[in-house]
Amino acid sequence: MAQPLMPKATAVWLVENTSLTFEQVAEFCGLHVLEVKGIADGDVAQGIKGMDPVASGQLTRAEIERCQNDPDARLQVSESKYKLPPIAPRKGPRYTPVSRRQDRPDAIAWLLRYHPELTDAQISKLVGTTKPTIQSIRDRSHWNSANIKPVDPVTLGLCSQIELDTLVQKAARKLERERKKAAKEAGISETLLPASETIAPEPVEEPQEEFADERDEKKTYDADSVFAKLKDVKIEEDDE
Repeated sequence: MAQPLMPKATAVWLVENTSLTFEQVAEFCGLHVLEVKGIADGDVAQGIKGMDPVASGQLTRAEIERCQNDPDARLQVSESKYKLPPIAPRKGPRYTPVSRRQDRPDAIAWLLRYHPELTDAQISKLVGTTKPTIQSIRDRSHWNSANIKPVDPVTLGLCSQIELDTLVQKAARKLERERKKAAKEAGISETLLPASETIAPEPVEEPQEEFADERDEKKTYDADSVFAKLKDVKIEEDDE
């Protein structure tokens, strides 16, 4: 669904001039529910003047009344008579709701521990933080280092599992490309192994015939000598 041109200003006006629920305003303006609640409490969007979406042609009075009578209904943007160019997404760290900002150090610590392949720029974009903050958590110079515990950012609601998996796969592919490039520059083949590793050593021939002769000699017995020894033993027993 298309969002209004000035989401926060529109949300300020809807909160101040209508009885719409926070969920309805948040979905229409593309904001988080807690952020809309912060606007109502005066903690968010301070100093922003509300913009009337009815006067700008983005909503109608009938649409607002319909959604006020039905909390489960959702506002629909009025079709504009003019075609507006698409708004390009702003590059940089994502917006993190105020209620979630204290959880970012825990999420950064988790990413540094379990996904060291991610760069600081990727972590900054994923959880909406800055590189100095990431570095301070890495070298434990953060002011709250004693209380930081690694927690999955998906569990904290700072990003989705799909976003995390996509970024991890991208970082893994980059590492693989760098490894292959380094191996190529070093002259190491990725497919063929050295001959010393693939060719088995030649077996050492054992002198089997000599061992066989020795075994045969050990198995050859003289009957006279054997019985002579037995007679001597018997005579000694009788003397005793």
